[in-house]
Amino acid sequence: MSPTKRALIAITSAHVDMYGEGKETGLFVTEALHPFNVLREAGFEVDLASETGTYVPDWLSTTEDWLPAEDRKVFEDHTSEFRSKLDNLHKASDLKASDYGLFFASAGHASLIDYPTAKSLQAIASEVYTNGGVVSAVCHGGAIFLGINDKNGRPIIEGKTVTGFTNLGEEQLGHVETIKNWHVPTIEASAAQLGANYVAPPGPWDSFTQTDGRVVTGANPASAEATAKAALAVFNTL
Repeated sequence: MSPTKRALIAITSAHVDMYGEGKETGLFVTEALHPFNVLREAGFEVDLASETGTYVPDWLSTTEDWLPAEDRKVFEDHTSEFRSKLDNLHKASDLKASDYGLFFASAGHASLIDYPTAKSLQAIASEVYTNGGVVSAVCHGGAIFLGINDKNGRPIIEGKTVTGFTNLGEEQLGHVETIKNWHVPTIEASAAQLGANYVAPPGPWDSFTQTDGRVVTGANPASAEATAKAALAVFNTL
């Protein structure tokens, strides 16, 4: 039986002053909005959930350079389906994993903080994968793989080719020391820790995805739409 045509987009619940002057990291808005649009247009029911049922938008992701007018209109409209679901965010532990055939981890640097130990989100993703569904992550969303295992208790990305935000990108943003102070691994480091083959995009900001079986990953904010489309393509083969 094919997995159910319903998706869960994971949202980071962490937030911290990363940019200075109270400008926090949190959910990178388009990394959830663009996949949401792709999946809804494909006829999926789509839910949004974080580990705690709360979220804060990433400051950078709400600036003009990163939130184009069309996306801003949706995000700022509390009656839009996407914003309404953010405003009424699910707590992951309240959901049933069996309801979903596709799991998509959106991101923001904050994901590095809470995703590695987000047990309820990870449990849903693990069950989606075990039940034959698709598990996907974009940018820093790959931090969630640290707790997503197959039916044998092995990391689902072990031996697989994946991508995610690059160490070079962290260097260009000046965030290397910040991440070290959080005592969490970068996406490249966590992929290596889990026995995956990490592949970087041609440039840190180029749209780039990798598909390996039922695991689909994307490199950065520019990859969010393409990653969702790639995950959808895999789902449609199941």
